[in-house]
Amino acid sequence: MNNLDTVWVLLSAFLVFFMHAGFALLESGFGRKKNTVNILAKNVLNVALASLAFYFIGFGLMFGEGGLFGTSGFFPSFDGTDLVRTPDNLPVTAFFFFQMVFAATAATIVSGAVAERIKLSAFMIFAFILVLTVYPIVGHWVWGGGFLATEGFHDFAGSTVVHSVGGWAALTGVIILGPRIGKYTKEGKARAIPGHSMPLATLGMFILWLGWFGFNPGSQLNADGGEIARIALSTNMAAAAGGVTACIVAWRVLKAPDLSMIINGILAGLVAVTAGCSVVDPLGAIIIGGVAGVLVVGAVINLDRLRLDDPVGAVSVHLVGGVFGTLMVGFFSTNADVGLGLFYGGDLSLLGTQLLGVGAVGGFTVVTTGILWFALKKTIGIRVDAEDEYLGLDIAEHKMEAYPSDAIPGRGPSASHNADALSAAMAAVTTSEA
Repeated sequence: MNNLDTVWVLLSAFLVFFMHAGFALLESGFGRKKNTVNILAKNVLNVALASLAFYFIGFGLMFGEGGLFGTSGFFPSFDGTDLVRTPDNLPVTAFFFFQMVFAATAATIVSGAVAERIKLSAFMIFAFILVLTVYPIVGHWVWGGGFLATEGFHDFAGSTVVHSVGGWAALTGVIILGPRIGKYTKEGKARAIPGHSMPLATLGMFILWLGWFGFNPGSQLNADGGEIARIALSTNMAAAAGGVTACIVAWRVLKAPDLSMIINGILAGLVAVTAGCSVVDPLGAIIIGGVAGVLVVGAVINLDRLRLDDPVGAVSVHLVGGVFGTLMVGFFSTNADVGLGLFYGGDLSLLGTQLLGVGAVGGFTVVTTGILWFALKKTIGIRVDAEDEYLGLDIAEHKMEAYPSDAIPGRGPSASHNADALSAAMAAVTTSEA
């Protein structure tokens, strides 16, 4: 085992873990103030639940011995007897940790799309089962030696395995959950519901951008300096191009350089290049990221036209960007071992394989997550009451506020609690003086 490889993979895993801080800030910033605690709680619990689910079953389903899915390596002991496929240059514990933080990322994508009206209990169950079963089965097909790997499907760091799985799961959730109260008029026209903190959303985006330098270069799974640098460069150039093109398109279509579109353009560029970052050149990365930035603006607008309410644009970024980026490998690959893209002298075979992978993963994820959402809806319910939604999930579900009004009577939804606290404090002072 190579200690340098291990340190690099773990450092990359730490960066990916830190991306959850980015998701939490981005989602809460794009949400309303009254739902901030709830959004943060979902992000925190998601990491904890995903860690346990991936240890119990997910790791074995993804990397265990088997055809359609792994059948060994459950509740791993990490003592060399687990019968899992792992790189020879890494301790199995390092590889497990790296893959675990990826699994948590797939689940957290769903959180933003269903924000501000989902029951916390329903989301917790969904996220746990997604990482326990759906995500690792898809991961086995691509990264665990399954049939898509055998076919030559190329998804280096997860445009499909991570991002489109999360995006498909988010889309089915948005459809079954329904839009937020007041989001659409009776005529179906979308109303803007602004996020409460663009500074938080912007900081979250920068943390995610930084974390992607662990997400993509870390997927090299060794400390090859030249490859790490090349992948990092492609990753950055795609992000930059996505932000610029999203700004230009938003400026033209919406008549303003909308910051939320710029943020999502950067993220769409990052998502799109994730599949091919190891096989595209910098110019290819710029084109992929730039087109993804255009697509994300169009996707956000058109989802609203379809009355599909996604408060943070998760479906537009992760699903649209993930599918697009995966297919672009068939056009921009410069690697003969993977297969040359159409723009580099290749034929249609690689593009056909990429289409197969996108279709197989999309079909499986839509069916399984659709069934899961529907089952939750019919049993424990997935949506909060209208009164709780109006009041805000921070007070309704958590009995607390992200920005409390510091015991000033008459301000905020907890005014009665604050008034009682102030009365008690004044009584205590009067008694003390007496």
